[in-house]
Amino acid sequence: MTLHDLQPAWASVHGGPDTAGVPLWDFSTNSNACGPCSEAREAVQGADATRYPDPAYTALRESLGAFHGVAPGRVVLAASASEFMHRITTLAALQGAVQAALPLHSYGDYAQAAQVRGLDVVRGTGVAAGLQWACEPSSPLGLADPAVRAWQLDGVARDGGLPDVLRVLDCAYAPLRLDPEGAWTGAPPAQMPSACWQLWTPNKALGLTGVRAAYAIGPAGSEEQVRTLVALASSWPVGAHGVALLQAWVQPAVQQWLVYSLSALRDWKSRQQALCLDLGWAVHAGSLANYFCAQPASAALQNDLVALRAAGIKLRDTTSFGLPGTVRLGVLAPAAQDALRLAWKGVASGRTIADQDLPTGSGDAL
Repeated sequence: MTLHDLQPAWASVHGGPDTAGVPLWDFSTNSNACGPCSEAREAVQGADATRYPDPAYTALRESLGAFHGVAPGRVVLAASASEFMHRITTLAALQGAVQAALPLHSYGDYAQAAQVRGLDVVRGTGVAAGLQWACEPSSPLGLADPAVRAWQLDGVARDGGLPDVLRVLDCAYAPLRLDPEGAWTGAPPAQMPSACWQLWTPNKALGLTGVRAAYAIGPAGSEEQVRTLVALASSWPVGAHGVALLQAWVQPAVQQWLVYSLSALRDWKSRQQALCLDLGWAVHAGSLANYFCAQPASAALQNDLVALRAAGIKLRDTTSFGLPGTVRLGVLAPAAQDALRLAWKGVASGRTIADQDLPTGSGDAL
């Protein structure tokens, strides 16, 4: 594989603002629509940007370690979740991995990081690859990831040293679970696979996705790998604003706000799914989180998405996830949902009129 075989970073498919600017009603990201959390935003706004952060992030790692009940030496700071995905993939390649196992449908940066480093990408649970990814709730469907159950059952810790397999659980949406059994309670879930890395990205849960900061928790006995990951990073991967966000993340008032927000998100999600059904869309069942997938009733979905974007509404096309003809919708407030209903009816009406006006002669030019 050469560099010319790789998709340039700027061509990656993402939700959120694009070349047309900021959408008026943005269903394309999974940010907490109740946000931003005022306490976290105030912390970010009050960050001292005139000075470098501590390059070792000593106090921050202690706070995050205490929040997760682990030693600070198991905490790795990252510029973003995506940045850590690339960095730990580099570590896997250095350890001799030749394959990366991904969920059937997953975030594109897992595969991009593997391809850049020459790892073959395979998909499915139980694949014996040197680097294995899981995400729960999954994206884009919001489901439980079967790999997590398998990891809990067999583990990868070996006698006499560190595991020869890197397993990474992407916890980006764990704080946004809405199901009663797995709903966030203000602290990390106790039941997690013990022999895997946990990657945390609080900016989505706090409604502050523009602040790029993340961290990972290494499994017990991973201190050597932690040191290597720190060495692979540039100096100060997290700036003052990211440090402020992560310090705010572990504060009781911020966690209380998050827990309270889940109630509103549950109500909004039920209303939004009912709206989609009313529009004639097929809604994928089982989502545990503040987003879900649906298949709009459209024979020309790409054109309809362009028309919606022109009307100020952006949905996340899931073709890049391996689900063509489907969209992912982050849960938004009722006003945004009503705007979606009105815009879709306008798009569908325009499509119907256009279809009626098409020439019927076989030799007519369109």
